[in-house]
Amino acid sequence: MSKLKGKTIGFGLSGSHCTLDETMPQIKRLVDAGARVIPIVSQTIMTTDTRFGTSESWQRKLVEITGESLIASIPEAEPLGPSKLLDVMVIAPCTGSTTSRLANAITDSPVLMAAKATMRNLRPVVIAISTNDGLGLNAANIAKLLAAKNIYFVPFGQDAPEKKPNSLVARMDLILETCEAALEGRQLQPLLIERYNYS
Repeated sequence: MSKLKGKTIGFGLSGSHCTLDETMPQIKRLVDAGARVIPIVSQTIMTTDTRFGTSESWQRKLVEITGESLIASIPEAEPLGPSKLLDVMVIAPCTGSTTSRLANAITDSPVLMAAKATMRNLRPVVIAISTNDGLGLNAANIAKLLAAKNIYFVPFGQDAPEKKPNSLVARMDLILETCEAALEGRQLQPLLIERYNYS
């Protein structure tokens, strides 16, 4: 039986649209494991159509998978703190912009408000990064979060070192396992992984 059965998970999605298709099955895994998953979306997810899919289609998929209404504004996310509803908060994909704001205590989106609410309650926040500058300017922000209490990372690595040497992406298929470990107060290992195999 999964350690997530009966848990309530906030699942925040920021605007790394190229990673959304990889992320959706992992939300389904959490639901299938018996967790209640509350979808929390950034303004980008709510308003932006890309070659990876329309805003409306992503919103529809989230509702279909979770059976829950979307939290799409800061006022909607703020009560997650006082209510202590969430056992764990996931941000996946977590863009470089969201990573930098979280590391510097800037709360300007529903996803970041939900993360702040979770940290207020000393409960784990799980981050699955997807950023083109993880080994560039954002490396300092990732380092700050690695050292922060109650923040855990989905194992990550370089996804295209020849073409984008600063880019880092998490193994989205390890979100469930990272949540289970985080609820036990430990970081899933190994943290730094080979994101893809290169010949």
